[in-house]
Amino acid sequence: MNHKTSSILVLTLVAVLTLASSIFASRLRFDYNFDNFFPEGDPDLSYYYSYRDKFGNDNDYLLIGLDNGGNSVFEASFLQRVDSLTKLLLGQPHIESVLSPTTLRSPVVEQFGYFEIPYLHADEPNRYAEDSARIYSNRELIGTFFSEDATAVSLFVQTSDNLGKADSDTLLAYLYQQLDLLQLSDHHIAGKALAQSVFIEKMKVELAVFMSASIVLVIAFLWIAFRTPWGVLVPLVVVLLSVLWSLGVMGMFNKPIDIMTVLLPTIMFVVGMSDVIHIQSRYITAVGAGASKLLAIRTTLREVGMATLLTSLTTAVGFLTLLTTAIVPIRNFGLYTGISVMLAFVLAFTVLPAILLLIQKPSQRLTRRSEFSWPVLMRRLYRFILRKPKLILYSSMGIALLSLIGLSLIKVDTTLLEDLGDDDPIIQDFQYFENKFSGVRPFELHLKAAPGRTMYDLEVLQEVNQIEGYLYDTYGLNFISSPVTVVKTLHRAQNGGLSDFYTLPDTPHEMNQVKRRLDAFNKRSELRSVVTADMKEGRLAGKMTDVGSARAAELNDSLQLFIDQQIDPTLLQTRITGSAVMLDKNNEYVVSNMLEGLLIAFLVVALLVGIIFRSLRMVIISLVPNIIPLMMIGGIMGFLGINMTVSVSIIFTIAFGIAVDDTIHFLGKLKLELRKGKTLPYAIKSTLVSTGKAIIITSCILVAGFLTLVLSTFDATFYVGVFVSLTLVFALLADLLLLPVLILFFYRPPRK
Repeated sequence: MNHKTSSILVLTLVAVLTLASSIFASRLRFDYNFDNFFPEGDPDLSYYYSYRDKFGNDNDYLLIGLDNGGNSVFEASFLQRVDSLTKLLLGQPHIESVLSPTTLRSPVVEQFGYFEIPYLHADEPNRYAEDSARIYSNRELIGTFFSEDATAVSLFVQTSDNLGKADSDTLLAYLYQQLDLLQLSDHHIAGKALAQSVFIEKMKVELAVFMSASIVLVIAFLWIAFRTPWGVLVPLVVVLLSVLWSLGVMGMFNKPIDIMTVLLPTIMFVVGMSDVIHIQSRYITAVGAGASKLLAIRTTLREVGMATLLTSLTTAVGFLTLLTTAIVPIRNFGLYTGISVMLAFVLAFTVLPAILLLIQKPSQRLTRRSEFSWPVLMRRLYRFILRKPKLILYSSMGIALLSLIGLSLIKVDTTLLEDLGDDDPIIQDFQYFENKFSGVRPFELHLKAAPGRTMYDLEVLQEVNQIEGYLYDTYGLNFISSPVTVVKTLHRAQNGGLSDFYTLPDTPHEMNQVKRRLDAFNKRSELRSVVTADMKEGRLAGKMTDVGSARAAELNDSLQLFIDQQIDPTLLQTRITGSAVMLDKNNEYVVSNMLEGLLIAFLVVALLVGIIFRSLRMVIISLVPNIIPLMMIGGIMGFLGINMTVSVSIIFTIAFGIAVDDTIHFLGKLKLELRKGKTLPYAIKSTLVSTGKAIIITSCILVAGFLTLVLSTFDATFYVGVFVSLTLVFALLADLLLLPVLILFFYRPPRK
């Protein structure tokens, strides 16, 4: 079989696999599941799921804030429109209940029966003065349904459990339509359904933007590097195939595109280009030296094949180390990107040689001209290294020390919507609720009556009441619902609805009266959401401002200390839980997962370099130019006050896995030069001259590709783009300047 026939067979097989990949890729869907970001395997997560099964999901809601343009909400036209919106929403599917200022009622129990008095008579403006006075005398209504300055109201909409994307979109479309028809233009919406819908739409747009920008940038760099149409088109075809195969693998395993894997096509586009550039650059050099196509390809595969395999392995390992994290989307991102890197390697060493064998041999004159300037530049660089080795070495040490100071300033902290920037409309709406109302961060406290007790025993309720007082006055919680709020409401109802009686009953007799009323209401949903049917367990829920995970941990520690000191465990046991707590738990894994992933990557690189050189000294030398850039990135983050979050922590392992590629290529070529019997200084010079162009071009393409991610509206994606790009720039400088100095100073080739 001749080489032309074998090339055609290879390309035919690749075409068939590409068709299959296209079919699987067409099945991909976009998804944003809030629960996936909980730390899988954590014992607190199992506890939370059990708690949620009893009391419902603390995230299935929408908050609707309606502002009257800075005027008082006690205007007839405004309140009547709010009431109309409330009634319209109550009739919609996927809405379980609506708590609205215009439907809130205060129950009253008298001798002749039970009835409810509205807090607000929206259709009777002459009663607004009386209503407002009554509303603002009730603590539980302020900051929840009415803003403190009386210029805005909020509606709490309970949605169906785990509302999907399609149903969320339908509900939101209806809501926006009614808000427009009712001319409630100054509105603000927050909640899981909104975040889910907006995140997915953003991901779709950003995927198209990233890929388009990456293609344009890569074409520009390829043209600058090779100056021929085939020099641009051939690498582009190979890399596009690797992207399509990557998406096909995800589709084959039915994995959706989420906020992390949306980066995969862009990353693969620029990372996959690295192998292709090294192969094509060496091929052009060989052709320029007068070799035939077949000989040039053989020389290329022999000289860069092993180094490219090793760099693909280190890059894949950099992503696969993300499997150590407890966050499912990050694990999936690491797994499928790692697989995709190796697929790109396979395509680069099958499709690219096959195409090069089939197309016309490039002009020897053009290839020589394109290769002329690079050796001159590399020789000048090497002369600078030989003249200033101590300056390079001491400057690197100073940068490392300064970076350590910055690293010490990094804080581990996160918020509920950390991925969105401050200018994002969703964040601005969330901040509106933080400023005008109780906030959006949910709080959940599981209550358990001691054996032989129930949640409606007066002594148990008094313990819960102490906790509520602490949460109101010290913790900063509002919008509280609990067994205590239910009992207080009924106690007030049995005393004419007077606000002075919004307290727990003082005597067992009064408590028994409340219990009889509770027995009559025990099937109502508002009771089932705070107390289980057997009355042994209860729920204390509320809303607060999103203070961040670090501050929340401090508040929870203080709350636990208060409970330990003030609450009698023979009456009541408690446990803090909830979705916010589970997201905060991720912080406990951030540093440990990052360090574990980096350690694995370091060990793999050390093993590969050790196999190449069989020298512990060279292993250390190879790691230093790649560790210092990571330290620099950490230092910059510390000095700029950028918090370490789960999404940001992945930058370090990704950056290391990609940045170490240039080091591997450099050391692989150096090994070949030393085998030819060259002295160490001359071998380093030859290595710089022969690999410098490919290292610089691939680094520029990688930097440009990752910089496209700064166009993202997601903070995590933005930081990945900025800091991975900076790491690659720093690593390129370290490989071209520091690595040769370290080899000259500290490496001793074995004697022959």
